[in-house]
Amino acid sequence: MPNETMIRLLFFFGIFVSVAIWEVFAPRRVLTTSKKTRWFSNLLITLVNPPIVRLIFPLLAINLAYIAQERGWGLLNNFDLPVLLEVIVGVILLDCIIYLQHVMFHAIPLLWRLHMMHHADLDIDITTGLRFHPIEMIISMAIKLSAIATLGPSPLAVLIFEIILNATAMFNHGNINLPVKIDKWLRYLVVTPDMHRVHHSVIIKETNSNFGFNLPWWDRLFGTYKDQPTRGHMDMTIGLAQFRDIKKQSFGRLLILPFTGDPGRQPLNRH
Repeated sequence: MPNETMIRLLFFFGIFVSVAIWEVFAPRRVLTTSKKTRWFSNLLITLVNPPIVRLIFPLLAINLAYIAQERGWGLLNNFDLPVLLEVIVGVILLDCIIYLQHVMFHAIPLLWRLHMMHHADLDIDITTGLRFHPIEMIISMAIKLSAIATLGPSPLAVLIFEIILNATAMFNHGNINLPVKIDKWLRYLVVTPDMHRVHHSVIIKETNSNFGFNLPWWDRLFGTYKDQPTRGHMDMTIGLAQFRDIKKQSFGRLLILPFTGDPGRQPLNRH
């Protein structure tokens, strides 16, 4: 697909700037730590991840979708579906895989060690949605490529899915204030900031809920949905109980966090 990378970048920067401005003019919570310090570390991680992943996987997801389409790999490539229906089904199936992947990163202790870098953020805003350990990003890409080869979504479905996933990850991590009535109905269609914020609660039962990134249906379907945080959105504590030192939130300390940090009691296998 021509200019696929440029299309994704335009959507990325457009959504990032929009949510960042929204956070300034209508914040949901007062941040407890230095935004400058957090943004420096989180955005540096965001810049480092793509070249590392590209070095390991020179084949992009959309390139694999083209190959799968040409060679008839995957479930959907063996059905003659209308284009629109195929795109919708492809996006929904890929989103379900992302949900299951997220649960897996909470369930397997070794994977949780990588994922806890994302949860160790002491505040939650747009940059939290971009803050993932490089090794987690590599594993995520391997899962995504395997899903594409197995499911056979079209290149258009893959492109739309990646744009939507990236956009909703920034949106639902945003420190933005949505009217309660709008949030109540919107969360039937997409994961809202209030819905996902519960997932970043220091309370373990809340950390292990609301795993969806884009579509909110999986949490309801699989019984991992929690409507509101126990202490309310204004009084809830964000992050992990074992990581409360702002000095350990530097770029270098975050990279070694999976190997030196206490995994706590969050992994699902403990419950």
